[in-house]
Order: sequence, then C-alpha cells, then structure tokens
Amino acid sequence: MKKLAILSLSAIALFAASCGDNKVADTGITLTPEMGTTYNAGAPVDIKVNYPDEIKPDSVVYLLDSVRYTTAKDGSGFALKTGSMKLGTRLITAKIFQAGKSIDISTSFSLYAAKAPEELKFVVEKVFPHDTASYTEGLIYQDGILYESDGGRAGEQTGRSSLRKVNLETGKPIKEVPGDPKVFNEGIAIVGDKLIMMTYTERIGYVYNKNTLDLTKTFPNNVGVEGWGLCSDDKQIYMDDSTNRIWFLNKDNYAAQGYIDVCDDKSPKMQINELEMIDGKIYANVYTTNDILVIDPKTGAVLQHVDMTDLWPLKDRPADFDSVDKVFNGIAWDAKGKRLFVTGKKWPHLYQIRLEKK
Repeated sequence: MKKLAILSLSAIALFAASCGDNKVADTGITLTPEMGTTYNAGAPVDIKVNYPDEIKPDSVVYLLDSVRYTTAKDGSGFALKTGSMKLGTRLITAKIFQAGKSIDISTSFSLYAAKAPEELKFVVEKVFPHDTASYTEGLIYQDGILYESDGGRAGEQTGRSSLRKVNLETGKPIKEVPGDPKVFNEGIAIVGDKLIMMTYTERIGYVYNKNTLDLTKTFPNNVGVEGWGLCSDDKQIYMDDSTNRIWFLNKDNYAAQGYIDVCDDKSPKMQINELEMIDGKIYANVYTTNDILVIDPKTGAVLQHVDMTDLWPLKDRPADFDSVDKVFNGIAWDAKGKRLFVTGKKWPHLYQIRLEKK
C-alpha cells in the first residue's frame, strides 16, 4: 500500500529546531493509509507511522477526527475497526513525541457502506389530489392532517411561499399562512406542539404553533451550507444542507449536536433533500432525481433504494409541464395508519404507496 505524509510547516520547523537546524527540512516520516484511500465499513484500516532510523520516538499518539484514539511507544501501527463507524471522510493524525518535542502528521480516508443498498419497488395504493400551486418543500402527516411548506422558486414564486395545513382527501388548505416575502421556505419538522421550518439561504429558522400555525419565534440557523429538509424523532431534529450531510439539531435550541454523512457502498450521496423518519430510519429524496434512499441514522449508510421514475411517467404529463423544475419531492408517513405518501413540486397528485422487496 502506498504511503503519504502531510507535515505542517510549523511541525517540521519544530522538529528541525530540536535537531539544531533552523531550516525546514524533510523528515522522511510517512503515515499510512494514503490520503483518499477508500474502504467499505467492516474492513480494517491499517494505521502506521514510518520514519528513518535516526528518529527514535518516545511515543506516538494517534487521533481519529482530532480525538485521541490510542497511543504507541514507537512506530508500531494498529488496525482501525470500522464496523460501526460513521461513514464519510475520516481524519487520522499521529503526534510523534521525541525529547519533549512533537511533530504532527495527518492523512485521511473515505469510508463507505459495507454493501450495496437493497433495491425496493413501489406499489400505488391510492391517489389523492394535490394543489398545483404548491412548490412542495416539506411534507408531514400527523393526526389526520397533512402539513406542507411551500417554497418560492426564484423569479416565478418569490414572495409566494406558504405554510399550510391540508385536507388529505381534497388537497385543499384547511389553514394557510403566507411566507415572509423575503425568504424561501424549506423543510419542516414537528416536535410536540411546535412546527419548525428552515429557510433556504437566509439562515433563519421559524417556530410555529402546530395547531394554530401562529409564529411564536425565529432563530438564527448557522448550521451547514444551506437549509433544506427536516424531520424529527421527537428526541432531536435532522437537517440536511444540500450536501450528503445530515445534521443532528437539539430539539429545544436548534444547535448542532452531531451529524452523519450519507454514503452507499461506492460514493457519497449528494443533494439529500426532503426527509421523513419512519420506524427508526431516515427516508430521503435526492433532489432533481426520482430516488428515495433509506438511511441508517447512526452511520449514514444507505440501506435501501427506490426508483420512483414510473410513479408519474413523463408520457402521462401535460406537454407544457416543466418536469426539470417541478421534480419529485415530498415524503410523509402516517405513523398510526402505516401509510406512506409522496408527491412532487406543483404535482397534481399525492400518492399513497407501499414499498416492497423486488
């Protein structure tokens, strides 16, 4: 296996000074694995510092993602177990101590899911009307009510976003609250009697009374790249941000308290969008695609995949329907009735579907 070392200039200078040389010099130290090496969860990652004979370390401290992991007396390495590790890019740092001085050397590797996601198929059980004025962002079903946040696409819908309670059978709003004309509404989550909504790029979160849709507070949202989808398991809130990252937010103060990076067995899965928590797993749309991913909230592994392309076939759509913009988006779960609902932006239908193994 190839070896690659990344030495900070300050660390090299420190080592050189300890040897009586003020010049920055190549120490000859390397650290495995090579930066960018990929592994699948469960495969061991061999971590080892290699150095010239003239270097005699007193100890080597290894850090995983900047947190101390283990210590060795010399350059002897170890096998990092990855079976239950979170996926994504992981940073390995070795701190090499000698005579009271230290050098830091780092590398990184990418960890993907242990196996390919299971492929599922869908069965349409029922079709409901959906308001074609709604550019669907967030979708929730709870206690007989469909909650929907309606974004405002730049140009066409700026200032026309809304938050609404919807009658499932008719698709018509029971109650609707116009959005702030300066923001683009994004995902929603329900925690108790609160409905939390994020905004696209405005870095503002909104808290509403779930029952009345009265706005009770706003808060700054400085987590992630942007505000996209939301869901909750009543213990914490999950938010994605246009990348493959899903953030964990405190349900009371909305501060970040962790994250996962979503990956299948081959690569990160970018543009994770509308989210729904179903029986302990995160179901997610992938923006601009017809995909639903079922994600392990502990590791970020994609467990299952559903191709929804044939849900509303292109051949059945009106000739003037903009399918490039009005994409598949929206997942809602009826926890009591065990019903799964999906729709798209400005689609005329909301579908009740069942997922099955192929």
